[in-house]
Amino acid sequence: MTSVVWSPETRRHDPQTEVWVGVRMPGTEVAERVDAILSALRAAGGIELQEAAPHPDDALLAVHDEALVTHLRTVSAVWAGSGIPELVGQDRVVPYMFATAAMLDGLPAHQPTAVQARAGWFCYDTMTVVGPGTWEAARAAADCALTAVSLVLARHASSAYALCRPPGHHVTRSAYGGSCYLNNAAVAAQALRAGGHERVAVVDLDAHHGNGTAAIFYGRADVFYGSVHVDPRAGWFPHVVGFADETGVDDGAGTTLNVPLAPGTGDRGWLAGVDRLVDAIAGFEPSALVVSLGVDAAADDPESPLQVTAPGFAAAGARLAALDLPTVHVQEGGYHLKSLGGLVAAFLAAWRS
Repeated sequence: MTSVVWSPETRRHDPQTEVWVGVRMPGTEVAERVDAILSALRAAGGIELQEAAPHPDDALLAVHDEALVTHLRTVSAVWAGSGIPELVGQDRVVPYMFATAAMLDGLPAHQPTAVQARAGWFCYDTMTVVGPGTWEAARAAADCALTAVSLVLARHASSAYALCRPPGHHVTRSAYGGSCYLNNAAVAAQALRAGGHERVAVVDLDAHHGNGTAAIFYGRADVFYGSVHVDPRAGWFPHVVGFADETGVDDGAGTTLNVPLAPGTGDRGWLAGVDRLVDAIAGFEPSALVVSLGVDAAADDPESPLQVTAPGFAAAGARLAALDLPTVHVQEGGYHLKSLGGLVAAFLAAWRS
């Protein structure tokens, strides 16, 4: 029996569109993802469904700067009152400039006062828009992750799945992007640490490197981060990180493992990457596991060129379940609505048996 934690609040984020290479396009991270997953898990059976419980912000602030959390909580209302929606017809928060290191070129940076500039202080892309309901959904997603952690810590379940939406693994300590707002996997890993687990492993199966999770734990020895993903060198998000030579720094040296894969890699090559992560996790000897369960590596998914099948996800689930660790699964990507739920169910099957 697998505990499944969800919240109806996660449907409230409605991006409507995203801006990619300057073009306004339909959003792909839509609320229907929640219902597609719920429907498939109910049909598969062997689950115990419950709603997320609210948690204080302390767990967020353990991995995120307070300024980021405050910005996400307030920016939609500030934008709505700024006159920008009436002036240009954009009712979602979209940054138009970014204070990069190259722009500053050594000059000291001051947080901008104009909301359209401040948006780019905290967000690092134009795809990740904020609107009415975004904060409530992101906050509920974090509560899903924390409730799943509480179930595992209380030994109510050996594993628990958090139906987090929007996803979170691209969020760093101080910036958001990649259709993510709060880093649910990092929140879960830190909560497991706070709950008594001295060493925690995070394995990221999303088709894209979880740069946010990697960054948060990059200098730490107590949390391992491993990811199998499409090679950013082939032109895929997040483009500038996610390479094999990123292995951690200082106390965290050797606790990061990236396995980038070529476009077109299917089950065999992808599972070989998963096996490398499993071996590394076993060597790290954690007492708990967090799975960033993105399923956008699937063949039908529009957001990556990997070609993983439902049996491939089932096999990955079996390999990770064999580690026999208390496990919190956190939903990340997966955007093909017709296959999304079935892929999640296939992966979780090893924990239902």
